[in-house]
Order: sequence, then C-alpha cells, then structure tokens
Amino acid sequence: MKLYMQKRCCGIIAVICLVLIVVFVLNGCQGQKEKNDLPAASKSSFLMDTIVSMKVYGEKPDKVIEEAFQRMREIENEMSVTLKSSYIYKINSNPGEPVKVDSDTFRVIRKAITYAEITDGNFDPSIRPLVSLWGIGTENARVPARSEIEEAKRLVNYKLIKLDEEEKTVVLQKPGMGIDLGAIAKGYAADEVRRIFKKHRVEHAFVNLGGNVLVVGGKPDGSPWVVGIQDPRRERGSVMASFKVKDKAIVTSGNYERYFEKDGVVYHHIIDPKTGSPARTNLLSATIICDDSFDADALSTSVFVMGVDRGLELVESLNGVEVMFINKDLEIILSEGLKNKIKVLNQDFKLVGNDNDEQI
Repeated sequence: MKLYMQKRCCGIIAVICLVLIVVFVLNGCQGQKEKNDLPAASKSSFLMDTIVSMKVYGEKPDKVIEEAFQRMREIENEMSVTLKSSYIYKINSNPGEPVKVDSDTFRVIRKAITYAEITDGNFDPSIRPLVSLWGIGTENARVPARSEIEEAKRLVNYKLIKLDEEEKTVVLQKPGMGIDLGAIAKGYAADEVRRIFKKHRVEHAFVNLGGNVLVVGGKPDGSPWVVGIQDPRRERGSVMASFKVKDKAIVTSGNYERYFEKDGVVYHHIIDPKTGSPARTNLLSATIICDDSFDADALSTSVFVMGVDRGLELVESLNGVEVMFINKDLEIILSEGLKNKIKVLNQDFKLVGNDNDEQI
C-alpha cells in the first residue's frame, strides 16, 4: 500500500510562497520595484496540524503576528480531536452527557451544524467515526470492510448533536459518535486572525493556514494580491491558474491532498458522510472564494462531496460566494461571478462555459 500526504497548504499556492511572490510581483509591475514604505514582518510555523504562514504590513508587525499565532494556538487547544484537554476530546469521550464548552467551540459546532443542514448532510461535523475508521493521512490508513463502514455510518448524524445555547453545552446522543471540526476550524481561525489584524489597523496582510488563504486589503502599492491555484496533478508549486483578489478568503479542497493507494485504487481523505467512503465525484479540486474563511472552509468540502451540478446550485444560492471546480477531464467550471476573471497558465486545462472563447 502506498501512502501519500500533502498538507492542505498545497491546495492553494498563494503569495505566501516566496518564489511565487517574486514571479507574480515582477509580472504585475513589469520589473519595477514595488512601492512599500510600511514596516513588514512574516512568520511560518507548524500549527493545527499544518504549516501556517503570514505576512503583515503596518506598525509593530511582529507584535501583531505573535498575537495572531497565540490566538490560533488557543483555537487548536480548544478544538483538537487528539488533545485530551480539548473540548472536542471531552465531548467525544462523554457521549450522552452535556459537556460545557467555551464560546469558540460552541460557535464553530453550531456553524458546522448549519452547513450540515443547508447541504442536506453532505457536510457533517459528526463524521469522526468514519475518519477514524479509514485513517487516511495516518500510518493506519486502510480500506475497511463494507460492514465496518455501515456500522460507522450509523454513528454519523449531525441531528444527534444537541446544543444548549444558554448553558453552552454539547451532547452526543449516541454512544460511539464523535465530532471532527477539521473541515471548518481552520476557517474560523483564519477569520480570528483577520479580526486581530483589524484591531491593530492592519490594512495589508495575508495568511495561509494550511490552504485556507485569507488576504486583507491589497498589496501595499494598492494593487490586488495574485493567488495561484495548484495544478492537482503536479508536485507542490505547480500553478495552473491565477486570479487577482482583495479582502477575500480562498479555500481549496482536493483529492490530491491526503490519500493512499491500494491495489491500484486511490482513496482520498474527503469522506462522503452518506456513503461512508471517499467522495466519488469527477472532481480533482474545488476552490471557494468569499468574504469569510469560516464559510469558505466548510463550503469547499461540501461542494467537493456534492459534485459540480449540485455544488454550483448551492453556491449560486448564496450571496457573495464563488466556486472554481477542476474535474478529471482538466476542465475548469466557474460560478457566474468568476467568469472571465481566471487566468489559465497551463494550456492542458480548458475553461468551460466562459463568456470569452479565449483563455484569459
């Protein structure tokens, strides 16, 4: 069995990667020096089971960055599924009992349940039994027996998570259930980092929290940030498309991020709660662009599981949300608001349904 694991930071290659900063900035200003009189600082570290990188322009940027990393550490300590001191671990270890949690954890679980409702269960925070069963991304990855999958599926039901708004308690109503916030907690953390940036009046910054990219404002010279989308067939750093953006969150979910191969079959880490197995769609990746990383994180997983038709229908029903799909035929399918805004950098890929015949 072959085991592969790429952190979600390879899902999106943002301006965080120094090589790409050079490439995109030089292309954008045609070799002229970028205008920037603001103090700047950057930092990368391993946190929340991924590589986190950020760069901040403004007064006392080092202080801002340290506060941001401390906030992310707090969220990790609250919502980790493996830390015995976390609220999620306590919830999962005490089925049937109300577990009092902090406001962060309660808010994220409540939001996760909301997305479970609007996606008709294609996103489900109670998916932990299936994630544990498959073990994808760990040394214990395996293909479970069908009977094991069916047994674990019976434990996956977001409707059996009961919340008490007044007491801030969470109850799992069935023994063996488990909450996993891996598909939404990083989005919440990214938005909390942005809140810290705004508190310190930072107007230009970016953060890449394991593929959850969030940009504040534009570059210091007033131009937009340029975000590159990873070629899902290639090694990290291979960009197949780019677009310009200000004040947005960009999150990609893809079947190339963590997976293993058994008897010639590839099993990726994005589990469909309804089948109990890795989602079977024609997709390589799905990228969500919207105002908040909290939403983008949950939606990128949801639409990947749902597939193009239902995913597009969901996105088009939401205000201020856009999506870019890449399917196994190397076709790029865009929501209406992204059409004619994506620059294709690799001619192996073809834009479908773009208003222009030319690939921009």
